[in-house]
Amino acid sequence: MTNLVTAPFRRFSKTLPHLTAGQLEVRLARSEEDVKAAQLLRYEVFYEECGAQPDETIALLKQDITDIDNFCDILLVIDRNHSKIVGTYRFMLRNAAHHYGGYYTANEFDISKLVAFPGQIMELGRSCVHKDYRTKPTMQLLWRGVGAYIRMNEVNLCFGCGSFMGTDVFLYKQALSYLYHYHLAPSELRARALRDRYQEMNLIPKNQINPKEAMRQMPALIKGYLRVGGFIGEGAFVDHQFNSIDVCIIVKREMVTERYSQRYTDPFTSKEDV
Repeated sequence: MTNLVTAPFRRFSKTLPHLTAGQLEVRLARSEEDVKAAQLLRYEVFYEECGAQPDETIALLKQDITDIDNFCDILLVIDRNHSKIVGTYRFMLRNAAHHYGGYYTANEFDISKLVAFPGQIMELGRSCVHKDYRTKPTMQLLWRGVGAYIRMNEVNLCFGCGSFMGTDVFLYKQALSYLYHYHLAPSELRARALRDRYQEMNLIPKNQINPKEAMRQMPALIKGYLRVGGFIGEGAFVDHQFNSIDVCIIVKREMVTERYSQRYTDPFTSKEDV
């Protein structure tokens, strides 16, 4: 059920370094109007484009509205030439999850091992980019914003759901098997899909995997996580409401390679104009 009660937790007080790429800018939401614009974009991508099933309120408003947004920071990619939000990400830190009562990922995965991780942890969610802006510069700018936020909040561990569109698991058997055989999280960090929707990812033997085909099947966002040293939890979760197959992504800050640390996490020293 959609909860329309506005929580007093959100403050809009945090700011990121000035990050741009051509006419694009990335920053955190500064107002309820910013959050609404992100929710409208999410509705367009998740519901109209990807086939998620809205409840009555969401269908009426054509807005992906949810009470968890009131406890999160919302990252925005903005086309300054058209004053238009074209990309978004949602961040929830440990203290915010405590006030809200948990993490969204816990609806699909047992994340008890992740919650027990020492220091600051962060859930990433609701990432999407407008179909006209799914380009390398947009994705790189989005990642630079994620990295700046991680650095600002001294985050030690990130996690969230990465999605394949549709619920036909065998369309993605190469990609899912590749993730299982090559990127399974170590046991101490291994989240596990909940039993009622658990989907085995070990669909074909390791020696039968075609890496090129696996990468072709892999969503761009999951590829991005893999490039920064990301792991995958055990089992996938078939989400019929959102018409997706979800895997749990886990990224330890210390595992990020030097190349991507400079490129994304430290925008102050990066000379690359993406």
